[in-house]
Amino acid sequence: MLQPWLTSELDTVPGFARFLTVDEINQGFEELAARWPEVASLRRVGTSRLGEPMWCLTVGDGPLHALVGAMPHPNEPIGGLTVVHLARRLCEDPGLRARTGYTWHIVACLDPDGTRLNEGWFAGPFTKSHYGRHFYRPAGDEQVEWTFPFAYKDAYFDQVMPETLALMRLIDDTRPAFMTTLHNAELGGAFFYLTRPEPELHKVLTALPARYGVPLHAGEPEHPSVRQLDEAVFQTPDMREAYDYAEKMGQDPVAVVGGAASDSYAARYGTLGLAAELPYWIDPAAADRTPTEILYADLLLKEAAELRETAELLDEVLEGVRADVVSDSPFLRASRFFVPLVRVTAETNELRAAQDDSARPATVAERASGEGTVHSFRLRFGGMLLRALEGELAIGNGTPAIRRHAASLTRTYAKWCADAESGTPDETIPIGNLVAIQYGSILAGAAQAAASRS
Repeated sequence: MLQPWLTSELDTVPGFARFLTVDEINQGFEELAARWPEVASLRRVGTSRLGEPMWCLTVGDGPLHALVGAMPHPNEPIGGLTVVHLARRLCEDPGLRARTGYTWHIVACLDPDGTRLNEGWFAGPFTKSHYGRHFYRPAGDEQVEWTFPFAYKDAYFDQVMPETLALMRLIDDTRPAFMTTLHNAELGGAFFYLTRPEPELHKVLTALPARYGVPLHAGEPEHPSVRQLDEAVFQTPDMREAYDYAEKMGQDPVAVVGGAASDSYAARYGTLGLAAELPYWIDPAAADRTPTEILYADLLLKEAAELRETAELLDEVLEGVRADVVSDSPFLRASRFFVPLVRVTAETNELRAAQDDSARPATVAERASGEGTVHSFRLRFGGMLLRALEGELAIGNGTPAIRRHAASLTRTYAKWCADAESGTPDETIPIGNLVAIQYGSILAGAAQAAASRS
């Protein structure tokens, strides 16, 4: 299933003990450009909202262009290691450059500001609790990957961030045949997004995780509007389809969708887009399609009830400190965005439970996926709200309300961590294996894109 040349490349990926910081990725690119000036050049392609330079390393001189960007979501750092390894291999191996036939444009970090707010967990320990307490994910209108222009029916978005604008310019300048922004998930199995069906590529992508003992995801898709192309291979999410789905379900679609993503923007150039979603922890149930004794509708309702309870508790904290907070920190902005989204997710589950096709047994993978969503939302968004309150306390804004709610949420969060860590410990996947799967998917995707152009 994996061609010998690709297997050989996978074997070049070393082991890693931790993830790279923004400074370390940038330093890696600088060293490569200095060591191989005849094949690599480093240039600044943008500036973050806090004034951080955004760097792109261009390697090779092939007729086709490939665009790779790390950390469009700053809590997903596998890509930082992957881009440095990809760039190094392309610089040092003329045979690999010739085989790919590309000019490669590799962006060190698409959201340096947000990534720095996650660096507290990059060196471990790699537990769910430690991850959640140092987690940061920007509000929707502050995410690079979801702030591309979008206009559809009553939805309109044009609040393009500087980081997004930098990626837009790079897409327009290079008109890539292949593009990937490097993502990863948290728990479960591996899965992939493609902007169009590529059956031969599906086979390679699903074989990559198996080489490292990582199961394929057989649970819930990230959104019910997402279409499945093959086992663990999905059509890249389309905001128009998310809008139509919400509208069909009786929800306000404008409240559900925001901006478009990079793959939607690049579609004008016929670009093949790929994203590899890889977990930090293996859930043994992730690939288990065995029916359970629980109806799928009941599973959805159970998850909805737990998500509603979570949203109500977090909303009570937000409302309780609303009059006292002064910082407008990124953690507060993110909390104000995501807490209502938890409630919307619960509502979506309730509506889905009423559909005729939900009157069937849930699978083991679906049950595990639902439970994992609840734990993930609690640890992610509870952790960010705690960081927001701790930030207020750190600047001396320790009002009685802030101190009271910080203490209460700390106790609740400890219980949520214990619940998430209970039962059979989830296996932490070696970081080098995750980088290898992502690296292999890039090379395989680029090869398929080139073949489709010939």
